Amino acid sequence: MAWGQGAKRSILGLLFRAQQQTARPYSSSAFQTHQLSTHVPQDGVFLRRFSSEVSSSEQMNLIKQLRQRTSAPIKDVKASLVACNWDIDAAQKDLRKRGVALAAKKSSRTAAEGLLAIAQDDKRAAVVELNCETDFVARNDVFQYLASSLAKMALSAQGPGELFMPFGPELLENMSINLDHPNLSGETTVQNAVTEVAAMVGENVKLRRGFMLSTTAHGVVSSYMHTCPQPGMGRIAGLVTLEAEDSITLLDAVKSVGSSIAMQIVATKPLFLSKELVSASALENEREILRTQAESSGKSQMAMDKMVEGRLRKYFEEVVLMEQKYVLNDNTNVKTVLNDLSKEVGSKVTIGNFIRMEVGEGIERTEAADGSEVAAGAM
Repeated sequence: MAWGQGAKRSILGLLFRAQQQTARPYSSSAFQTHQLSTHVPQDGVFLRRFSSEVSSSEQMNLIKQLRQRTSAPIKDVKASLVACNWDIDAAQKDLRKRGVALAAKKSSRTAAEGLLAIAQDDKRAAVVELNCETDFVARNDVFQYLASSLAKMALSAQGPGELFMPFGPELLENMSINLDHPNLSGETTVQNAVTEVAAMVGENVKLRRGFMLSTTAHGVVSSYMHTCPQPGMGRIAGLVTLEAEDSITLLDAVKSVGSSIAMQIVATKPLFLSKELVSASALENEREILRTQAESSGKSQMAMDKMVEGRLRKYFEEVVLMEQKYVLNDNTNVKTVLNDLSKEVGSKVTIGNFIRMEVGEGIERTEAADGSEVAAGAM
């Protein structure tokens, strides 16, 4: 096919202009305009995500700093920083607002893990149970600080003459608490403090219950904590008061025995202080079980009666604190230990009250479809 000179010049001119357009650098503004024309989310996150103002290393540093400030999950920390264009102060406020809202939504979820915290002096003790959903959160520094602060508040709220008093969360919830922690500061109510910690850790957090225990002028309060992440905290607590009839000088001996009996309470789970205090219903129920067991032996009535009484003594040794074998020396029992202590200090020493508490006890658990254990309800 023949081409005229005019047609050749036109075609060469078009090719030249196309070559120039291809070689021209693609400006960043043009690239951004092209990107924005394809997809622009309403919240504007797209622009910030591709912003060159905050480098990757700076972003990681900001995430780390905000995590240290708030103890919030890393996913929530990053989301708030992105939403606030990497302004850490604004992100901290945003994170707090989000967290409080989420904490309210999670408040219906059952919390069966957590910690017991105790505060005490020689004459008084207070122990509280602060619950969360996982033992991971129970190891969180902010969670532990709050539990310790609540125990101290309960101790200061204890009135005179209250030798033994269980209490619920309503006793403390509306009281003012002054928090002095890098991630928690200022004066607020106990209820708000619990909500704020729940917002930080991303789980349901609840003050469940507590006990106050005190003794007379000549007594001491002793305690023992099992599975302690730090002093004054644990998953199982034993508390006991030892009362002396007269003033004594050998208080260290009384405190030493008191500590060992508190440990005994944790280890052996006594239900009653003495045989006389065993409830009639509990005693009759146990007798009925023992009679049924004895009848299956086929022995005479006299032999069966002896079997029942012998096994009943064993029952007392299991559930009655004074009848239990002493945890430090199984050749004797707690009653004998107290008698020996009374002779040593020159005044009769008795047990006033005792408490055993365990995290999550009384909370019903069910098995999930995947085989894991799930809490189904709480007291």
